Amino acid sequence: MLQREGVCKTGRGALTAMLAIAGALFAAAAVAADGKMIYRQVCAACHATGVAGAPRLGNPADWAQRLVAGRATLMVSVLKGKGQMPPKGGNVSLSDEDAKAALDYMLGQVK
Repeated sequence: MLQREGVCKTGRGALTAMLAIAGALFAAAAVAADGKMIYRQVCAACHATGVAGAPRLGNPADWAQRLVAGRATLMVSVLKGKGQMPPKGGNVSLSDEDAKAALDYMLGQVK
């Protein structure tokens, strides 16, 4: 009987660990999904086609010089605006974290 209880406890421990790992993976996927969703809702109007010189999603040539400036500089541009791009793509209610997720999504598409 003691052996059986030990197996059950070990089984519960393994299940708990698996659930924790699954939760962490889900959270990471949710952040990526949020960035993509925010891109579609806020950024795509300009960045899908390159309106007003916006770097197009997934186009390495458009992003080359911007990437040299670095991610931190890009984030400042996202938050404060640059050129014809208004702060936070024109959605002032966008949180800094959501803006970061959108930028991370866009940078992840540059190949």
